[in-house]
Amino acid sequence: MPTRAPKSSNATAIAWICALLWTFANAATASPVAAEEKNPNERGGFVTSWDGAEIHYLEAGPSKLPAGVTKENGSITGSNPSILFVPGFTMPAWIWEKQIARFSGDYRVVAMDLRSQGESSKTGEGDYPASHGRDIKAVIDQLHLAPVVLVGWSMGVTLNASYVDQFGTSSLAGIVMVDGMAGVDLTPEFTSSSIEFLKGLQTNRSQLTDAFVRSMFRKPQSEEYVQKLIKASLATPSESAIAVGLASFTTDNRPALAKIDKPTMIAGATKEILTQLQAMQKSISGAKLEFLTMPGTRFLWMIPISSTSCSLGF
Repeated sequence: MPTRAPKSSNATAIAWICALLWTFANAATASPVAAEEKNPNERGGFVTSWDGAEIHYLEAGPSKLPAGVTKENGSITGSNPSILFVPGFTMPAWIWEKQIARFSGDYRVVAMDLRSQGESSKTGEGDYPASHGRDIKAVIDQLHLAPVVLVGWSMGVTLNASYVDQFGTSSLAGIVMVDGMAGVDLTPEFTSSSIEFLKGLQTNRSQLTDAFVRSMFRKPQSEEYVQKLIKASLATPSESAIAVGLASFTTDNRPALAKIDKPTMIAGATKEILTQLQAMQKSISGAKLEFLTMPGTRFLWMIPISSTSCSLGF
């Protein structure tokens, strides 16, 4: 039997990160992190992106420099990557608050507000995946996050693919794609449903957003948390929500997946997109796919499974 090569430190760290995405919350609730659980050193700030947009971020962790990077020469001497969390459509950076609380004890963790979302600039321009990819680069470069594990959820998956398409993987330690697709086939059915969704953003934004947020969970959540998330989603101007929705629906970043040459985990919990996730796995050399079906949630970080179930096996 052939012997297995030792795991690289980065790959081991990524396996640990992926496993923990599924272990530190229970399947019945998505309530906010309790005050005593939050990292007291959590902080926020802004970076200036390619067109002058101010991109807001939350940050926590043991240092302003990622583990293994020295101020003197910038050389990488350690093993722990930093982590950058990218949210989905109209969602705020703080939706990752459980991950920030859990990982910041051992890693430098950053979660960003996409432009026109959260506390980032409401520019009315640049609301499309390639622009978001450039915003991601601004966060990585200006906060000196490399080497970084890039974690994208839902729409964040195609935005991260846009980053790779434009800038490659030299700053990345790995990629985790959470329940999202890099591109879709514009079938008549998909196009029609997408148009209806975008129409709803213009004609009945409040009602659509309420339904949209509640649809992200399979069991009732605390009304306080749901209302907080609805308010955050509505902070994205309708014209920007429509623009980014249309751009994301019509952008196909699947060809960019072949450029990924770093450890990659594709994590899914929505059975309707399993076929697309499997196709993404085939497009990325060495990518691992973990798909879980469990009642109660569509958020993978709320599924309490054994960490051994999520081993990347690098």
